[in-house]
Amino acid sequence: MFPGMNAAKMQGMMKKMGISQEQLPVKRVVFEMDGGNLVIEEPSVLKVKMQGQETYQVSGEAKEESIETFSKEDVAMVIEKTGNLKKRLEIF
Repeated sequence: MFPGMNAAKMQGMMKKMGISQEQLPVKRVVFEMDGGNLVIEEPSVLKVKMQGQETYQVSGEAKEESIETFSKEDVAMVIEKTGNLKKRLEIF
């Protein structure tokens, strides 16, 4: 964080200020948003506790995943069409 300061000394200072950090063994992070998800596989996740608050720092390569939604009408149409197809196949 600060050039020239070793990690142990920095941890000691943070502990005196009531700040703790913990690396979490996370395999996947998903941010669910309107219109799609943002997914980070094998992220680096750091949990920081400070003044009674928990904060999470996530880093890694993010990929967008689209969300496909189907209406009841879409499902009914597929059932109807596949049912008709099944009847036609029975003829052969």
